[in-house]
Amino acid sequence: MTTKSAAAAARATVYGYPRQGPNRELKKAIEGYWRGRVTPDALRTTAAELRAANWRQLADAGIHEVPTGDFSYYDHVLDATVMVGAIPERHRDAVAADTVDGCFAMARGTQDVAPLEMTKWFDTNYHYLVPELGPDTVFTADSAKQVAELKEALALGLTARPVLVGPVTYLLLAKPAPGVPADFEPLTLLDRLLPVYAEVLADLRAAGAEWVQLDEPALVQDRTPAELNAAERAYRGLGALTDRPKLLIASYFDRLGDALPVLAKAPVDGLALDFTESAAANLDALAAVGGLPGKRLVAGVVNGRNIWVNDLEKSLSTLGTLLGLADRVDVAASCSLLHVPLDTGLERDIEPQLLRWLAFAKQKTAEIVTLAKGLAQGTGTIAAELAANRADLTSRAGSPITRDPAVRSRAAAVTDADTRRSQPYDERAAAQRAQLRLPLLPTTTIGSFPQTGELRTARADLRGGRIDAAGYEERIEAEIQEVISFQEMTGIDVLVHGEAERNDMVQYFAEQLTGYLATQHGWVQSYGTRYVRPPILAGDISRPEPMTVRWTQYAQSLTSRPVKGMLTGPVTMLAWSFVRDDQPLGDTARQVALALRDEVNDLEAAGTSVIQVDEPALRETLPLRSADHPAYLAWATEAFRLSTSGVRPDTQIHTHMCYAEFGDIVQAIDDLDADVISLEAARSHMQVARELAAHGYPREAGPGVYDIHSPRVPSAEEAASLLRTGLKAIPAERLWVNPDCGLKTRGWPETRASLEDLVAAARTVREELSAS
Repeated sequence: MTTKSAAAAARATVYGYPRQGPNRELKKAIEGYWRGRVTPDALRTTAAELRAANWRQLADAGIHEVPTGDFSYYDHVLDATVMVGAIPERHRDAVAADTVDGCFAMARGTQDVAPLEMTKWFDTNYHYLVPELGPDTVFTADSAKQVAELKEALALGLTARPVLVGPVTYLLLAKPAPGVPADFEPLTLLDRLLPVYAEVLADLRAAGAEWVQLDEPALVQDRTPAELNAAERAYRGLGALTDRPKLLIASYFDRLGDALPVLAKAPVDGLALDFTESAAANLDALAAVGGLPGKRLVAGVVNGRNIWVNDLEKSLSTLGTLLGLADRVDVAASCSLLHVPLDTGLERDIEPQLLRWLAFAKQKTAEIVTLAKGLAQGTGTIAAELAANRADLTSRAGSPITRDPAVRSRAAAVTDADTRRSQPYDERAAAQRAQLRLPLLPTTTIGSFPQTGELRTARADLRGGRIDAAGYEERIEAEIQEVISFQEMTGIDVLVHGEAERNDMVQYFAEQLTGYLATQHGWVQSYGTRYVRPPILAGDISRPEPMTVRWTQYAQSLTSRPVKGMLTGPVTMLAWSFVRDDQPLGDTARQVALALRDEVNDLEAAGTSVIQVDEPALRETLPLRSADHPAYLAWATEAFRLSTSGVRPDTQIHTHMCYAEFGDIVQAIDDLDADVISLEAARSHMQVARELAAHGYPREAGPGVYDIHSPRVPSAEEAASLLRTGLKAIPAERLWVNPDCGLKTRGWPETRASLEDLVAAARTVREELSAS
């Protein structure tokens, strides 16, 4: 096909769309269902209505081919596990009785059955449920969900493309099931899995699918020759099927690298590539393999992970370069729009001019449609859109919000000495033991306590003017009193104030720092029914006044036990925000670190002897390609140390990380030079403790013994058993006892019971150690 005809064929599409609805209707329906207030039929009706509304909105906007199968009650990887029949034995009865309830059991666990492990979806803040596989795993096809949702879209008269997790990525995301040797490689099951995918593809073709998208984002990571060979074998086999729809293999989040020639040569019908951050690399690689003659190319030129308006002229230039490299070039976002909020039109508190800098899912859809129109019909047909886009980009670049000379001058003056503690760890540890006088296996929590309905009501009342600031503070003080009293009665050693005043661990700080914008409706799914509103990091960062000292001091006044000061670290402040894209991330991290350094120093001056600076996103933000790791880890660990290195030796610095593959960054964890680190470990059965030991980690650590992402209450013996496992890797004098993560999402009854069991477990193991 000629370049001209390739342009004329250009269409607009997306890979996925936010699931929750404009008012988080899905979250409310699911949580109502869990509480018995919403019937199964009502839940299914809400879900179907949300799917239909999304498809109609996309089609009305000009999207030519809507995605199906991207909807999920909890997680799309979990849905893939059901589709291929890889249900763990302990959950099979629940899934057989009701697929939706079975999925919730696998995701959340029950009082008697543990859930699947949960970790981050590549380098995003979305969490997926990790498949558990072993040499005895038997796959069976169950395409009911995928077929039903395709038929729903077709019934509306729409062109629809089912989206599935690809077989190679599914296996590369999986882990050995409990009891299976740790060196088992799930990818060895590929030949067993492919016939199941073939059956699902045949079912979708029979249901009316012309195209099916198979997502293979794992192939943008560094892959061994054996893994690339597996990808070649998978798509040679699936491509050779006669009873199948056309196959679109999608990659995103980074450059495809060595996998691109493999997929380009495979007998499939199209590829989808990310042309945002990795545009140059994918362009060069595509040209090097001679393009995709006779195939469809879906070009992800609109950033699906950030919220800044697209540079339409730049994207059109990229698309123009691609026209000669494929039979047909379509326009899309770089990945599913699941990772951005729904609609800027819902925002009322952001200045209109600033709002024009932003594009959420609805606005990104319009950008995709505009680009497809310009590509197919010429730029003259979108002249007005191009002019408006240029004006918005110019407005942002020239805004005084984006640059503060004082902030930039301070950041430029940072020296290496500012990022180092004044004494080595051994000397600090001795000073801290003398200061804190904690028992063996000290107990603590990660920071937050349950956010009750009363707390949410208090915040709503403050916003609505029904109470004044003094009335609100009285409610917060009452909550802190309850949290401190409970911890003292339970016997916890290092207390927290519970973070009653905080709506979200990033948003709370963003609202008090210059340079941030906060949204009212910018909800993004983190996992299950957990949605967050990432703030928007729009300009240079500084701290006008203390942010946490008042509440930490108040909590400390209620007890003689140490109360931790609680802050969110600089890397996580970036990772869980929509970060500015007009300067290097390391520069932005340094600005945030300096603001946090001021807060850490003020906490210490106010008498706080233990300060926790959380960095759960340190592993999450690790680049997907190993060649990019050193530069990232250099600025990331420097930013943490810059935040924390201004304190005295006897002030104990903690950090926290959760739900990620920590083994990949153990050296970076060491480089943070925190005195104590707490990490998620309950679902992974203390894997991180073994990884720390293998590295020779020299400081104190608290691998979690209570999985807070499940409503089940672990028994004291279960927690003690995990502690004993942890002691095989970490000496007792350096082992802490804590939950996996903060308790914000849990209810008070389960929190009380679980923490009581946690403290009882610590006492039991202390007694065992003293008796041995």
